[in-house]
Amino acid sequence: MEETLTLTQEWDKTFPKSETVDHRKVTFHNRYGVTLAADLYIPRGAVGKLPAIALCGPFGAVKEQCAGLYAQTMAERGFLTIAFDPSFTGESGGTPRYMASPDINTEDFQAALDFLSVQENVDPERIGIIGICGWGGIAMNASALDSRIKATAAMTMYDMSRVNAKGYFDAEDSAQARWKKRKAMCAQRTADYKSGEYTLGGGVVDPPEDAPFFVKDYYDYYKTQRGYHPRSLNSNGGWNVTGCMSFLNQPILAYAGEIESAVLLVHGEKAHSCYFSRDVFTKLTGENKELLVIPGAVHTDLYDRVDIIPFDKLEGFFREYLK
Repeated sequence: MEETLTLTQEWDKTFPKSETVDHRKVTFHNRYGVTLAADLYIPRGAVGKLPAIALCGPFGAVKEQCAGLYAQTMAERGFLTIAFDPSFTGESGGTPRYMASPDINTEDFQAALDFLSVQENVDPERIGIIGICGWGGIAMNASALDSRIKATAAMTMYDMSRVNAKGYFDAEDSAQARWKKRKAMCAQRTADYKSGEYTLGGGVVDPPEDAPFFVKDYYDYYKTQRGYHPRSLNSNGGWNVTGCMSFLNQPILAYAGEIESAVLLVHGEKAHSCYFSRDVFTKLTGENKELLVIPGAVHTDLYDRVDIIPFDKLEGFFREYLK
């Protein structure tokens, strides 16, 4: 039986409401029975069957942050869009809370395709997805699995399997380092089971003066008025310590080279994470794949900097491949 969710009806986004887009809350369920909450954006006055886009991310964010900004902006440009909260987070269902899963989170995107495919005002043959940050990698994984996805844009992409298994910049890429992580997480599992509750890992930290730039970059988005949201994991207590454990040995991009549909990777030149997009792009095949590097941009610039996010490029990409 599908869960019943209590959804916030007032506008509580980190961006202003558009006057040319109609908005409402919707729910749908994935094949594990988790009910997902989403914001639906429709171009005001639109008629007929529209091309549609499902959006999610970043990893640890909620739909009221940059996924919603992207969704509303693409709706202004003529697409029906939904920005959804992943399982176990935000307004979506699923217990325990604050867990992540390579499988279930990929399924969340596929469940969004299920929902969009049966809407009377959506053309089921013209559906794409956008994943931001960690959900860029999840979006790529969904594209390798789901033939209904005609086009995928991965913005400022993270490969969550790689960063969990190898650390930032692959600095912990050794069997010994991974064993140390597994051992610590398994000890945490025992402690959590004994206490009867899951220990949170903490959200984005308040950076010390000598913190790496990307730590300060995340703080500038999640912990300030710019992007803070009370339901965002990264803005608050973060994932469970064991929440991302399965990413350690379940690579999500193993079959990226078999994606037949169109892919657009967009990354900032100065982003600490740019190597994720550059490396996965070398695995892609076909003439319908593109890597766009934005000069001078850092990781979170592609979260909400509307003067930097290439919306004209995104619109052109989806118009070309959702036709």
